[in-house]
Amino acid sequence: MKKDNENISGHDDEEKLDISKSVFQSAREFQEQRKAELERQQIEMRKQIEMNKRQQQEDYDRKIREERIELIRLKQGVIEESETIREEQPQEIKLSVWKKITNFFYHNKWWLFLAILFVSIAVYLAYTLVMRPNPDMIVLVLCDNEAIGNSAQFETYLESFAEDFNENGEISVSTYYIPYSDNSYSNYQTGNETKLTTEMQSADAVIVVGGSNINPVLDPENTLVDLSEIYPDNIQVRSYGFFLKNTDFAERIGIDPEYITNDLYIGIRKPRNLLYSDMEDMQKTYDRDFPILDKIIKDLSE
Repeated sequence: MKKDNENISGHDDEEKLDISKSVFQSAREFQEQRKAELERQQIEMRKQIEMNKRQQQEDYDRKIREERIELIRLKQGVIEESETIREEQPQEIKLSVWKKITNFFYHNKWWLFLAILFVSIAVYLAYTLVMRPNPDMIVLVLCDNEAIGNSAQFETYLESFAEDFNENGEISVSTYYIPYSDNSYSNYQTGNETKLTTEMQSADAVIVVGGSNINPVLDPENTLVDLSEIYPDNIQVRSYGFFLKNTDFAERIGIDPEYITNDLYIGIRKPRNLLYSDMEDMQKTYDRDFPILDKIIKDLSE
């Protein structure tokens, strides 16, 4: 009896295996049939596309031939007019006022951008020339550092070294704070691009306080004087800048020393021909302001 059960069980397993194989085989055959059907449909579709292309090309060639024949007949005077060849009158496209305005701005956006840029520079330059006071010296604060840029005591510190260059009876030094940052959109929004371009093309200010943010634009290696040649033994001088970290600069201008980062430096621009000034004007400013920078460096090196 036990042997019979084993035979029955073995027979059932064989039937299950045959059924599994049958199902698997059916699925594979179905997939192969489906794949063959898709390939056939793709072939038929490509044939239909090629037929349509040929038909369109034939229709186009026939139309060209007919038009050529009609044109010859017109030129020879065989016929006075042709129904095949018709002179097409361009249709006038009517645009709304708003469409005309947007279309104008779209096709002239680059010229408008350049015009706005130059007008902005001209307006800023005119405004600064008319509205700002006439100080004895100007220092550009180009680092993105509000503590330095907004320090009134910084101007007082600079005035302690300056002289009455404009001979108006008083000593006045102005710091122009242009917080240039890595965010070009922010610079554009605040007008810092225009301000920086204007000041860098003017000879009014040659002493600059900078940092790593402004370096890609300022290009200090080529724009600033190499102070290491003038102060070879000064440990705070590296190439183009006298670096302010580990000096009494923060104390001198009344700010917390934590605002003096490792990348902050003070330097002076090389005399050169500029957009709004020539070499001679910048040389005069340089000769006037370098002794002030020299006094600052010596004061902070003690």
